[in-house]
Amino acid sequence: MLDAARVAAAVNVVLLVGLLTIWVRTYREVRAPLTLGSMVFAGLLLAENLVALYFYLTAPAMPVVAVQVMMILQVLETVAIAVLTYVTWQ
Repeated sequence: MLDAARVAAAVNVVLLVGLLTIWVRTYREVRAPLTLGSMVFAGLLLAENLVALYFYLTAPAMPVVAVQVMMILQVLETVAIAVLTYVTWQ
């Protein structure tokens, strides 16, 4: 279970870096407030996922139910970011 959370967090980091790259390029061209807000949003999610990944790699033993809940949340976040990435690249 913890391995699934680790993989999901790592995938999130990769997707968010990709999104940030796209949005930075777009912001340089358009200067739209929505794009700037998207960059801030992605930056905060990136920070959250980096902290989560660090925690998953260095955390001591945790209760099984906590690991299960964290894994579910991390996977749901991965799906959401993947959809956002897909829509952004279209």
